[in-house]
Amino acid sequence: MSDAATDMGLVVVGAAGRMGQALIRAVATIPGARVAGAIERAGSPHVGKDVGELAGISRIGVAISDDPLQAFAHAEGVLDFTAPAATVEFAGYAAQARIVHVIGTTGCSPQDNEKIAAAARHATIVKSGNMSLGVNLLAVLVEQAARALDPEDFDIEILEMHHRHKVDAPSGTALLLGEAAAAGREIALAENSVRTRDGHTGARRSGSIGFATLRGGSVVGEHTVFLSGPGERIALSHHAEDRAIFARGAVKAALWARGRKPGLYSMRDVLGFA
Repeated sequence: MSDAATDMGLVVVGAAGRMGQALIRAVATIPGARVAGAIERAGSPHVGKDVGELAGISRIGVAISDDPLQAFAHAEGVLDFTAPAATVEFAGYAAQARIVHVIGTTGCSPQDNEKIAAAARHATIVKSGNMSLGVNLLAVLVEQAARALDPEDFDIEILEMHHRHKVDAPSGTALLLGEAAAAGREIALAENSVRTRDGHTGARRSGSIGFATLRGGSVVGEHTVFLSGPGERIALSHHAEDRAIFARGAVKAALWARGRKPGLYSMRDVLGFA
């Protein structure tokens, strides 16, 4: 049974969004965690509402606020699936408050990541392009396969599809899988990735890692890594059917990070794959 006196108090930022509501529901159902705060942008029509009611569960006595500093000061962790600029800001606040910051935000630039890494000197940060157990296991398998198969014989292509409202491409998960493939081949992804193909492109460059992006409908997330060689093709896939898997993973990451020293961690650390 959950004990409010010892449960980890978590703040959900972007609480009124689809992912924010999924996070609220996840926190409410996972032992050892409780909702300590909920944040929305200033001027949001949801400010002042009970976040439990908004998320489709019973009232929990936590009103949505537009003051993250105050909320972070009374919590042990923050769950963040917002936007890069907001995430960088929240990382600074989490560092000031010396609390856990779980980041599922995608689309961060190298400059954003540098600022997040700087915040990790004072905050315990868990950052991943995907918080699900299945995807992180898939990344391990992709790395092993890329290491085992000769790049002169096997080409790697990553295909991803998401709902029509997703704003960044390739997805954070596709990039996570690309980084895993690059690690297996001991190369830098940034120097060996192919993001677009159009017109007369010429033959495929040996050893490169290609990305293809599809958008449409309400697809939560589908990713397949193809390793194609002479006369055979291996497909490693993951299909997300409910964004609740990301929310549960984020809450479990926060519970894992509780009490750990400041630093930048990944879901591989959380799941023991690192």
